[in-house]
Amino acid sequence: MTDPEAPGHRRRPGVRVGAAAAALALVAPLAACGSGDDGGTPIINLYYPPEQNLQQVVDDCNAQAGGRYTIAYRVLPRQADDQRVQLVRRLAAEDSGMDVLGLDVTWTQEFASANWIREWTGQDRAEVEQGTLAGPLDTARYENRLYGAPKNTNVQLLWYRTDLVAQPPATWDEMISAAQELKRRGQPYQVLTMGAQYEGLVVLYNTLAASAGGRIISDDGRQAVMDEGTVKALDLLKRFATSGVTSPSFSNATEDPVRLEFQSGGAAFQVNWPFVYPALQEADPALARKVRWARVPGVDAGTPSKVTIGGINLAVSAYSRHPAESFEAAKCLRDAEHQKFSAVKDGVPPTIEKVYDDPEMDEAYPMKDTILAELKEPAVRPLSPAYQSISTVMSAILSPPSAIEPQRTAAELRRAIADALESKGVLP
Repeated sequence: MTDPEAPGHRRRPGVRVGAAAAALALVAPLAACGSGDDGGTPIINLYYPPEQNLQQVVDDCNAQAGGRYTIAYRVLPRQADDQRVQLVRRLAAEDSGMDVLGLDVTWTQEFASANWIREWTGQDRAEVEQGTLAGPLDTARYENRLYGAPKNTNVQLLWYRTDLVAQPPATWDEMISAAQELKRRGQPYQVLTMGAQYEGLVVLYNTLAASAGGRIISDDGRQAVMDEGTVKALDLLKRFATSGVTSPSFSNATEDPVRLEFQSGGAAFQVNWPFVYPALQEADPALARKVRWARVPGVDAGTPSKVTIGGINLAVSAYSRHPAESFEAAKCLRDAEHQKFSAVKDGVPPTIEKVYDDPEMDEAYPMKDTILAELKEPAVRPLSPAYQSISTVMSAILSPPSAIEPQRTAAELRRAIADALESKGVLP
């Protein structure tokens, strides 16, 4: 996310020195949080990103616990890189004051490989896997073991102006052609999405690559691949960036500026997260009535897109003094009823499939069927403990998209990703 961030998908550039220093300043006061080790009621410290109504979920789970433990919501910083620095430094120090952790879906493998989080096993694992969508579950696994309980997920959608476009385009080439025709007519025409050098650009490219049938790394996460499908995606990204239908700010665009630019009325299309829907309803109801949503366009005609998912996984710290209570607390926080509550109140898409059938979702999530369709055939970002390093080098090489030379860029990405996979560091 940027400022404000799109739910379930936060901005994730490489860790900066300033963020690390800020995190160090936070460690001392936070480490003082108790864990009930004086013989009283165990305190289960939940370290989780800001979510406006999560405290109500915590209160309900505490009531259900009946005094056996008390969950304390410790709010992490808003920016994802700051969150990660705080968690990494405290876990590396084997801090026992952390119990349940809200991890970005791209961190779970890294934390598992470092032995910082516990495996979900037995009945706990069975309860998490029951009814949970396959894509989010994939992000929570490492070496075929489950290390996270998917709490919420996210996917981008295509938002388009029905007063300008009769039907949503099925492919990116169709969308580019439609935008060029609108431009010739002197009508609003731009295709807006995120192209700045940060995680948003990696998400865009990952969606294109997966939609083209490409593989960035091997299935076991150990080798850089960059096959023909990924080269095809590079060619499409270059053509899009140089087609004359992007915003002049495309190479610097992040989520919320894209939303605001679409609201200004100069664009026909926007590829962005669902957070844009309530924002548009509030900011410009007249424009909102002209806007619909559809699946993100594919690369090839007749082949549906595969859209990159985001979200949060709940993990239990390896250093928690109350692991049994922590697993129980995590299951309560992400059960079906609480996922529905968080979807309706905070706009975060559920990971449990049956929640989408609940009538309460109809008003809050009129786009729920499209979201669910994408979630059933998703793209996940490269599953590797080295993902932070992979993302950092990918965003640098892909930026600016207009400078991409498909074959050369693919070779450069292959070399850089191979180097990143060899990195044993945790703070790129």
